[in-house]
Amino acid sequence: MNWYFDTDPEFQKQLDWMDSFVTEEIEPIDHVIAHPYDTSDPLRNALIKPLQQQVKDRGLWAAHLGPNLGGLGFGQLKLALMNEILGRSTAAPVVFGCQAPDSGNAEILAHFGSDALKDRYLEPLLAGNIVSCYSMTEPQGGTDPTQFVTRAERDGDEWVINGEKWFSSHARFASFLITIVVTEPDNPPHQRLSAMVVPAESPGFEIIRNTGLAGSSEEHGTHAYVRYNDVRVPADHLLGPRGGGFLVAQTRLGGGRIHHAMRTVARIKWAFDRMCERAISRLTTRGEPLSRQQMVQEMIADSWIEIEQFRLLVLQTAWKIDKYNDYKRVIADISAVKAAMPKVFNNVASRAVQIHGSLGISNEMPFGKMVLESFHMGLADGATEIHKVTAARQLMRRYQPSTELFPPYHLPAVKAAAEKKFAAQIAEYGRN
Repeated sequence: MNWYFDTDPEFQKQLDWMDSFVTEEIEPIDHVIAHPYDTSDPLRNALIKPLQQQVKDRGLWAAHLGPNLGGLGFGQLKLALMNEILGRSTAAPVVFGCQAPDSGNAEILAHFGSDALKDRYLEPLLAGNIVSCYSMTEPQGGTDPTQFVTRAERDGDEWVINGEKWFSSHARFASFLITIVVTEPDNPPHQRLSAMVVPAESPGFEIIRNTGLAGSSEEHGTHAYVRYNDVRVPADHLLGPRGGGFLVAQTRLGGGRIHHAMRTVARIKWAFDRMCERAISRLTTRGEPLSRQQMVQEMIADSWIEIEQFRLLVLQTAWKIDKYNDYKRVIADISAVKAAMPKVFNNVASRAVQIHGSLGISNEMPFGKMVLESFHMGLADGATEIHKVTAARQLMRRYQPSTELFPPYHLPAVKAAAEKKFAAQIAEYGRN
């Protein structure tokens, strides 16, 4: 039986190097570039590209990829530990070649793309020379694929796409988009959709506007509201079979949610560390140090407990994925991770705001933005409520219904069964 909570010493050395590298070389970049995905920014390229080469030389580039794509096949547990470090910096995943949505889009292209698509998009995407967009959510239907109305119709050797998509991440920087559209309207709900590659320069593709989270300007927004106006793409840009878009979309989500959860752990731990530092640094309030106030102590204790619980849930889920090599067996675990993530993030970030007082809600600290981002996490990749329903359904499948009037654990029945089992001993020794 193997059940350990330590890390292989050789891999721990890599993690230690990553920790220092992110702190000393990458985190400062977050404060001087507009966006790490903007490959047209010369300052971004001058700062990030040399660091990407260091990561490649270290053998840690795009570590989420399997050996068939030139990766090391690290597995989800190692990737989770890596992302616990990378999550501290916006630019770090880009420096390590494992940023979303590019990582998931690469998996889709690898599994379902033609050789021509792989040559044109997958290879430069894996090399870090271009970025991509995942264009799925719609204004009227959110992330519910059964409500999508954007259509693609076959016209000779081309698909013609019409419709609108909402919150298409990084469309403004992307060389291509992977979009999910209705191609089989008469099929059952989850067999109506298909996935296809749309080159960003396609005539008729329009970015209506770029949207950011509340408080950010359109200029800095990276979630695009886009429109497809008779956009024509070649027939071979279809990914997977016609009507198979839902299954194609699921290909990118399992491991990605674990990576995102551990990057969230990194951000929560960052906020927690600042809470503790502030509590012991603030000299007096109401005649006592802030760290001596019991309500502050409660906030710190609650935050630490929630972080550790969530972190262990994520790591156990990553371990199960590696052990079973079957995402279907861990659907409930992945949904539980996704459902728990926004609440833990919100709780800790909110307490960080409170402990920092007026400084905490100012734009000179990131805590207010983190509180808002916690709500974003409750919506991205499926709403929290949906994941709770998924987890509950998966869990209840493990049980069998009772056909008796009273349940088998009804105490009178349990007692009668015990008396029957030990009838001889009771007869000989009596009851206590």
